[in-house]
Amino acid sequence: MTTVTKGISMFVLAVLILALLVMIVLGFMLGFTHPLPWVLIGVLVAIPWIHDKIVSRRFVKWDNSMSVGNELIDKDHKKLLGMINQLQTAAHYQTDTEETGKILDDLVAYTRYHFEREEQLMQQHHYTGFTAHKQQHDAMVQQVSKFIDEYRIDNTRTIENVALYLKTWLVNHIKGSDREYIPFLNDKK
Repeated sequence: MTTVTKGISMFVLAVLILALLVMIVLGFMLGFTHPLPWVLIGVLVAIPWIHDKIVSRRFVKWDNSMSVGNELIDKDHKKLLGMINQLQTAAHYQTDTEETGKILDDLVAYTRYHFEREEQLMQQHHYTGFTAHKQQHDAMVQQVSKFIDEYRIDNTRTIENVALYLKTWLVNHIKGSDREYIPFLNDKK
């Protein structure tokens, strides 16, 4: 969501709240027993709840369906999801470029650390799908590097794309490819 789009959506929300307040006042002119102002008050009270639900959909939450059954790997995945949510927050609330850049750098560094740990485990246990899995990791790092280069050129829209890509990629990777090697590692213990 671009800065202009965010500004427009906040303006529309403010106008909606103002319109509801005016309609409530006018509705009470019909009498305190008339249901219209009370319904409008209910709608007004629901707006923050609805807004929170919409905003929370931007963030990814850990749940047990993402667990791969390995404590170290699950811990890494939780940390990565938290870092992606930090990036999403920075994108949504327009954190300054320097802070956003630091979040991005930390996220990339931790992702590389996690991939190395995962790949080391796979090699230690002679996982037969190691090469294909490593290629997925390498492709993801390449894509994120491309996003970072774009971010250095245009730091407004790109950060949203990075956050969306990372959320989607990581959840799909955890629930897909990572599940393929974990049983193999557990069998080799």
